[in-house]
Amino acid sequence: MTTPYRGGFTPVAEEITAFDLDVTGRVPAELDGRYLRSGPNPLSLDDPGAAHLFLGEGMVHGVRLRDGRAEWYRNRWVRSAHVAERLHEEPRPGPVHEGIDFAANTHVIGIAGRTFATVEAGARPYELDYELGTVGPCDFDGGLPGGFAAHTHLDPASGELHAMAYYFGWDHHQHIVIDPKGAVISTRDIPIAGAPMLHDFALTERYVVIYDLPVTFSLAHMEKGAPLPYAWNDAHGARLGLMSRATGEVRWVDVEPCWVFHTLNAFDDGDQVVVDVVRYPKRFVDARLDLGGPPALDRWRIDPASGKVTATRIDDRPQEFPRMNERLTGRPYRYGYTALAHDLVDVICPPADTELEDLPDEAFDNTLIKQDLERGVQEYRRFGRGAYVSEPVFVGAGGAGEERAEDDGYVMAFVNDPDRGAADLVILSAQDFTGEPVATVHLPARVPLGFHGSWIAG
Repeated sequence: MTTPYRGGFTPVAEEITAFDLDVTGRVPAELDGRYLRSGPNPLSLDDPGAAHLFLGEGMVHGVRLRDGRAEWYRNRWVRSAHVAERLHEEPRPGPVHEGIDFAANTHVIGIAGRTFATVEAGARPYELDYELGTVGPCDFDGGLPGGFAAHTHLDPASGELHAMAYYFGWDHHQHIVIDPKGAVISTRDIPIAGAPMLHDFALTERYVVIYDLPVTFSLAHMEKGAPLPYAWNDAHGARLGLMSRATGEVRWVDVEPCWVFHTLNAFDDGDQVVVDVVRYPKRFVDARLDLGGPPALDRWRIDPASGKVTATRIDDRPQEFPRMNERLTGRPYRYGYTALAHDLVDVICPPADTELEDLPDEAFDNTLIKQDLERGVQEYRRFGRGAYVSEPVFVGAGGAGEERAEDDGYVMAFVNDPDRGAADLVILSAQDFTGEPVATVHLPARVPLGFHGSWIAG
């Protein structure tokens, strides 16, 4: 079986717990919490899930920081029924949606003092305990009518968490709002034809921005045995939906066909709406991840009154995993952070016949980028060959109520250290982005390339 789990994505084979980790530099004393990151990590490369990058069993990696110390590192598989059975454990109880019991592998977030691993396409999140053990699938105490979402966006003013769920058997997407206490307070169905994939969305103070793009469920590819039967569909068209947060009314505007996995941020600018995304020309061509062209960082400016959308290029370098200071989610902002590689598409999704030694050397000189959107310039923090770098997560300095500069804080990422054959948690000063790390926490094991993570305080 051909598998994408090679190179930086090669899975680890065991769960590890380590205490009192070695640190180069000094962990800032104000960092009190856990840095958690999720990703696919197949139990076996012979399993069907190992045939596609999105289908491997989920594993969460975490580092606990407190009082200037790195207290522990843990990595744990998320125990779906299949994973529990393979590990000779009892299945975890909990409600699943439409029989979808999938070990969430895409993101890990904190809500109301609880921790959840998330995934898309109709599955519910899995709740984890503080030390990353699996509690079980969760419907938020009965408030979740269907599945959940890979990506969520927190409104920093209200503390409400927004999500957009989809499922191939639905004729709609579902907008979900969870209050700061962890209760579902609103669900709203938005009619959508054609069963399109929806990996992410955007949030502003006035709108939820929905991406209805030409990657749709494909029965033909399912019948041919495609591991993930979603494919580029020229007949579907592309549009953005501006759903009023006040009334639920949706205004649709057409855009050039493209694909978007991830939003950097969005905000209202007078009567217009600005949405910054990583945009691909196409994706899932013939249900494959390695076709469709490289991504770039783009801006949509939407005029709801006229229905006109203007697209501009912020940065044409291939990049992904955009993050920003989430205290400004849905608000005007200046800085973003992304991960870049020589050819990110080939690093993440190499063609099936590509051997590791055939990839260009520069593919492993992975780099983090700080985007200054006000000045239109970038700073680069380069790590060496073989130093696979994960998504950059921004953590603000000081308390939640303190007034600070937007980039006053830290950028955290797991970085593979090829000399040690293990990973580091690298903590950079966001204001001295190209300088030496504030701290480098040396982990006892390699952390494979994966998807998304969070800093969860406390």
